[in-house]
Amino acid sequence: MERGDTKQSVALGFLAGYVDTLGFIGLFGLFTAHVTGNFVLLGRGMAQPAPDIWLKLLVFPVFVLGVALARLLILHWERSGSRQLRNSLLLQTLLMTASVACAWLATPVDRPDAPLIMLTGMLCAGAMAVQNAYGKLLLGKVAATTVMTGNVTQLVIDLVDTLRGDADARARLKKLVWPVLAFAVGCISGALAFMLAGFNGLLLPCALLLWLACAASD
Repeated sequence: MERGDTKQSVALGFLAGYVDTLGFIGLFGLFTAHVTGNFVLLGRGMAQPAPDIWLKLLVFPVFVLGVALARLLILHWERSGSRQLRNSLLLQTLLMTASVACAWLATPVDRPDAPLIMLTGMLCAGAMAVQNAYGKLLLGKVAATTVMTGNVTQLVIDLVDTLRGDADARARLKKLVWPVLAFAVGCISGALAFMLAGFNGLLLPCALLLWLACAASD
């Protein structure tokens, strides 16, 4: 993986862990960067009904729509010769900034079924859906940055094979270890940010996305 790709995967891994953890704490247990955890929470909600069930129900179709929108826009930008990755990052920045503004309007946050809280969660999930989409479509050589289960599984396999003397596994290990570590650091940082600044902590991912968009070569 090229040096630029490494910086990009580390930054996006950090961002995903940060946003997912901050959102989980601030949005009543909502996972914004991926849907796997929300499926589990939906199952729990069926057995133990709670007001936050509506937030989890609404986020899934929003996530799907976010991925579909990103796909269609990337196809459009490809046909028009526009810079696909830069535009995708700017789209994610727009959605993330909107989620911050919505969270400001929703303060004080007291219940998960408040309309502005649900809108904040949906916008945040939409932003992370865009990252999932362009990660698959435009960053195929970069390790997944939003879901770490597959990365950690492959990391352990490559570690075992590296210890057996497999040079290819060692190269893959170097590719995977940084996004996983960055995601972990992002999770810790997101929790601390919410404790210190509440939803204002989402301004950091907005700034990081702008930096990535400016640095994007395509």
